[in-house]
Amino acid sequence: MLKKNKKKIILLFGPTASGKSKLAVDIAKKFNCEIINADSMQVYKEVKILSARPENTSIKHHLYGCVSVKNRFSTGLWIKKAVKKINQIHKKGKIALVVGGTGLYFKALTEGFSEIPGIPKPNKNFEFNKSYAVKYPKIFKGVSLNDKQRVQRAFLVYKHTGKPLWLWQKKNKKFFKSSDFIKIYLQPSKLEIDERIKERFTDMLRKGAIREAKKFIKINPSSMNSSNFIIGLKEISLFLNGELSIEKLKEKVSIRSRQYAKRQFTWQRGQMKHWKGFGDTNYLDLRKKVISYLSKT
Repeated sequence: MLKKNKKKIILLFGPTASGKSKLAVDIAKKFNCEIINADSMQVYKEVKILSARPENTSIKHHLYGCVSVKNRFSTGLWIKKAVKKINQIHKKGKIALVVGGTGLYFKALTEGFSEIPGIPKPNKNFEFNKSYAVKYPKIFKGVSLNDKQRVQRAFLVYKHTGKPLWLWQKKNKKFFKSSDFIKIYLQPSKLEIDERIKERFTDMLRKGAIREAKKFIKINPSSMNSSNFIIGLKEISLFLNGELSIEKLKEKVSIRSRQYAKRQFTWQRGQMKHWKGFGDTNYLDLRKKVISYLSKT
């Protein structure tokens, strides 16, 4: 039974608005877990509402709001912190429960990560010509050419090491055995996700999302920092400038959130084929099935 195996690491992946934070708390209470964040937007201290950071304080949560939006944060920094927290949790005789929707974090944890030396910080004025990728396809293998941040990283890695990013990644250092993980993902229906996204942003506005966005704008972090991609910040900025009505604001945030959820589902289908999936819409049914599964694992 899971309770007796304190060295296990439960992984819970789900798209935005899938209810994973609530489920994580119930799992943690049942199996004496501490929760570790695996969402790249929930690490930022100053953006609590728009990143949908969990509010529950009855269970110990780690790596939420742990870095300023002024600072760069990467998968490499996350994996160092996450591995350290997992080991600390195990030393307490508890189970680590890693929860989030950032696929790269889970990939680094389960498949390992390669530390690449001597790479300078990204330049916000970086301009990328896609014809370069056509001419040198091996440099950008496995990188979406629409992802400016990852494209620049791939370019810098090759420029300063002489090796493409994908070749470094083949030398990944593993931190845990495959048998240490219990892997679960949530896959509610598209219709259910769409409805939850609308309701959640309305709730965010009620809690003070616009005030939070105003503070973020005043901080004015580098355009290369991933905190700028938190859904809602750009849209609220347009609203504050009079370029969007409140209804258009809600519509645009909903569209971006649905697009993000779609990318998360695509990642899950491609990268998590051997994970256990749960698609229940009713929360009590979902909770019962997940806890039953974990009890037998």
